[in-house]
Amino acid sequence: MKLKNLNALITGASRGLGKVIAEHFLREGANVAICARNEPELTAARDELAAQFPSQTVLARTCDVSDESQVNALVAFALDRLGDIHILVLNAGVYGPMGPTETVDLADWRRALEINLFGVLLPCRALIPHFKRARRGKIIVLSGGGATNPLPNISAYAASKAAAIRLMETLAEELRPFNVDVNAIAPGPLATRFVDQVLEAGPEKVGREFYEKNVQWKKSGATPPELGARLAVYLASSESNGITGKLISAQWDPWERLHEFKDDLKSDIYTLRRIVPKDRGKTWGDK
Repeated sequence: MKLKNLNALITGASRGLGKVIAEHFLREGANVAICARNEPELTAARDELAAQFPSQTVLARTCDVSDESQVNALVAFALDRLGDIHILVLNAGVYGPMGPTETVDLADWRRALEINLFGVLLPCRALIPHFKRARRGKIIVLSGGGATNPLPNISAYAASKAAAIRLMETLAEELRPFNVDVNAIAPGPLATRFVDQVLEAGPEKVGREFYEKNVQWKKSGATPPELGARLAVYLASSESNGITGKLISAQWDPWERLHEFKDDLKSDIYTLRRIVPKDRGKTWGDK
């Protein structure tokens, strides 16, 4: 069991990928504390997981991850009940408003940034002192397509996810001396409530091409969430110790073997960086 006797705090885990990650962590021997905003869904998820894994601890507490006081209360609750936290998984997120950027509601745009970016920052701020004292820890950020590619008509999501990845890279450098690994997962397109939201918005708001992609994901099931959950287990386990500051694709990268290439990963592989002309075989950018 890869996570035996470890304790994890997982945000946005009442359904979808977060819940699947919690289930995989429990299967690998961890205890978990999960949070979400919707109390009935969260309670149902906790009860289901506790029944499935009766020998382990499954805690739940409602929390808006964009609210500092609620996040601090969540972390205090988890530490009090579990005694220690070894792993932080930041899965809570929203698409935010859909449509041309100049037309969407600014308050909704700002709200998406609060959840997707501050929902990463605030739990990290609350737990980093604990990780530093212990001189170990694992932080895993869930990314999305908006982090690495433009996402027309869903600009709040794209901007917030790109910002969260740069925050992840920055925290990885700050925490490297304390043996705290900070990484991000691109789980691939998932047939979650996000797909339903795109279909409900329609092609006029999100664009015909992205709408048709979501139609196909709804039909085919897209990427299994278990793939991202398995990568989360790998990044939470000791097998990945020393791998930090990376955005890893569950779908496309050979993550099961990344520990074999730790020296190579000291470079800018699996990071967000600026592309210059010579990277594409062009000389006109030379001075």
